[in-house]
Amino acid sequence: MALLLVGMLPLCSYADIEITGTYTAKDGSVVSKTDEIVEEAPLHVSFVTNLLSLEEGQSAEWHFNHKGASSSSSVTRYGETAEFDFLESGITTVTFYLMQNDEVIDADSMTVTISESHLEMPNAFSPNDDGNNDVYSAKGANNPEAEGHYKSIVEFHAYIFNRWGQKLYEWTDIEGGWDGTYNGSPVKDGVYFVVVKARGADGVEYNIRRDVNLIRKFNKTEE
Repeated sequence: MALLLVGMLPLCSYADIEITGTYTAKDGSVVSKTDEIVEEAPLHVSFVTNLLSLEEGQSAEWHFNHKGASSSSSVTRYGETAEFDFLESGITTVTFYLMQNDEVIDADSMTVTISESHLEMPNAFSPNDDGNNDVYSAKGANNPEAEGHYKSIVEFHAYIFNRWGQKLYEWTDIEGGWDGTYNGSPVKDGVYFVVVKARGADGVEYNIRRDVNLIRKFNKTEE
């Protein structure tokens, strides 16, 4: 929807300018929206309008005005299109301005809302190749619909230790995890230890330390 600005020139043929934001969702699908985007960080969005080309004397600006729980910021980009990485929770108003000789003749805006962060690590897994809970990972990794799914985590580092403090594995991709092996060989059933250091888009620091029960003989009971 085009915005009418006080004091701007007549809208002429540009009254129908509309922003479209396109991004890849957590499930891998490509999503395009023109009104509001509600997602989690990190999120990379490409912005375009339906403006075919700039005429002589015209220029284009993109303004990204962010308001979060503890901070606010403003970024300006120039050109007919723009790309932006959303790494902080809160609401960002994205506004496109069409300029004619340095005066605004049309504009449109949309909002991008980034959720607050959330991170949980489970206390057990069963790497027995039954297709259920075979990899130890952050709750909801590789399953955006799972209960307790992580949200808006922009930094992540996890380590697995045995009872003697020996590091067995580490990973930095929050979608990754430990398959219950060390140097390619399965480790014994028992209790291990996970240490996670992470940061959310809202600035929350996560320092998680907990036991991890490795149980290969576990079988899910059908109800």
